[in-house]
Amino acid sequence: MFSGMNRNLATTAAERGGWFERADAHAAGYDDNDLRARVRAGRWVRLCRGAYAELREDHQSRPEWDQARWLHLRAAKAFYHRLGGRAVVSHQSAALLHGIEVTDLDLGRVHLTRLSGLGRSGTAVCQHAPRPPVLESVVLGGVRLTPAPRAVVEAILLTTYPVAVSVVDEALRRGLATPAGLVDALELFRNRTGIGPATRAVLFGDGRSESVGESRLRVLMADLGLPAPLPQAEIRDELGGLVGRVDFLLADSGVIVEFDGALKYAGTSALPLVREKQREDALRDLGYEVVRATWADLARPDGFARRIRSATRRAADRRTPMAGSVTASGK
Repeated sequence: MFSGMNRNLATTAAERGGWFERADAHAAGYDDNDLRARVRAGRWVRLCRGAYAELREDHQSRPEWDQARWLHLRAAKAFYHRLGGRAVVSHQSAALLHGIEVTDLDLGRVHLTRLSGLGRSGTAVCQHAPRPPVLESVVLGGVRLTPAPRAVVEAILLTTYPVAVSVVDEALRRGLATPAGLVDALELFRNRTGIGPATRAVLFGDGRSESVGESRLRVLMADLGLPAPLPQAEIRDELGGLVGRVDFLLADSGVIVEFDGALKYAGTSALPLVREKQREDALRDLGYEVVRATWADLARPDGFARRIRSATRRAADRRTPMAGSVTASGK
């Protein structure tokens, strides 16, 4: 029905970071009937009053959270613009703009913190009161937002402990925050609701976790009382050759735990699967047991614990020390 927005409006939308105002559309030659028709046709989407974005052609075929992330980024920019410098983007909205993408974060509303006055909330946006005041901010892509360490703490105060650990791990892994910086940010929010679990998440954080699934698996293993695993352990043979870098090593038990977040090899050639099997065989030849965990195991902790116990017994029955050596990647 439509061939896409014209060049003038496309340029304006790109300069704004992927969205445009009603006035921009009018200036580019569109009237309100054009706006309504394109929204009804699913070509454009209304982000908030008077602000729109053009949807990607593949928008509906993308994963649900990816759709939410795409819309949230543009809505955050639009709401920030409409407040005219009276607020900064904060909480999970700021975390997302910093590049922290954790699929369990609630993106149902845009979060901003006002620079003065009272907070207010609606169905699409939550404007937090400045408690504590925003004394520092950063600008990314023309949008002012809370610094990454503060944004992390703001976000994890509003979520569950397992999700909070994933957010902390992601911030550390991407170099957006340091453990010391997160502790300083926690101090800003002392005595606030949720500060206990948030503090635990910061202290438990480890930037060596390479995915949300690995972060969640670390939480599960801690809840099960398993020894603290060594993340991203490099296992070498007797000659010092690298056999494999594994997600987790329960060193004292000789058990390796790998997290499979998806069917990695579906629709591809058999070669990656063959190589993975050869790698696991080489690890077992050194005396290790390999346990693979999936998202389903996170929902069935008892079954996962039984598999770990069985693997530990098998490793102990060999009654021989592990061959080769183990080194850890940097945190």
